Amino acid sequence: MTEAEYKAIEFDNVSRIYKSGDHELKALDSINFKLDEGSFVVILGPSGAGKSTLLNLLGGLDSPTNGKIRVFGKDISTLDKNELADYRAETVGFIFQFYNLIPTLTVYENIALVDEISDNSLSADKMLEAVGLLDHINNFPSELSGGEQQRVSIARALAKNPKILLCDEPTGALDSETGVLILKHLKKLSKDYGKTIIIVTHNQNIAKMADIVMNVKNGRILSIDEQEIPLSPDEIEW
Repeated sequence: MTEAEYKAIEFDNVSRIYKSGDHELKALDSINFKLDEGSFVVILGPSGAGKSTLLNLLGGLDSPTNGKIRVFGKDISTLDKNELADYRAETVGFIFQFYNLIPTLTVYENIALVDEISDNSLSADKMLEAVGLLDHINNFPSELSGGEQQRVSIARALAKNPKILLCDEPTGALDSETGVLILKHLKKLSKDYGKTIIIVTHNQNIAKMADIVMNVKNGRILSIDEQEIPLSPDEIEW
């Protein structure tokens, strides 16, 4: 089968168990799901539900205790450290709540860093233009607002040209106006560029704009719901 014939993401009976002495914590407990390429997915659940663990496994930052994780047909749960590093560089991008920008580098330099880790990187200038920040190219992160810093982090993730974009509470520290702007950018990436977008959040309103809503609790998936007519970011009540 070619890559295009595989599901973008498949979790097959995946568990992640953390051990401390005789105590076991099942952060994820035998979960199963499949996602198509270009899906816009929101994962909901309370703190400790397993949302971040799921994101870390998919991002190659952690490995499952049991089960298989296939990304475009490749079982990433069998990869060694070097192969996982290549996977993170080539396939996934990360957007975090608190930006993780390097304060001593300019906006341009923060984005151009991805040239060192990705063989398929895109122009930093074009990515800044895509998020409306080309005029801030020589600014340092401290000279930007929170929303602008988040847009820089999105531009950096895009510059890697990933197939999958993993977003951990990307609007959690933003006001409503800026949050809607960020969500518009993410929705456009899914709709216009075929990127698979996965957002982990506590905000149930954001789920209304998703193609697929996954509810997680106590390490288990309670439901996976497809929404035929998702709302636009402008229609969401903040």
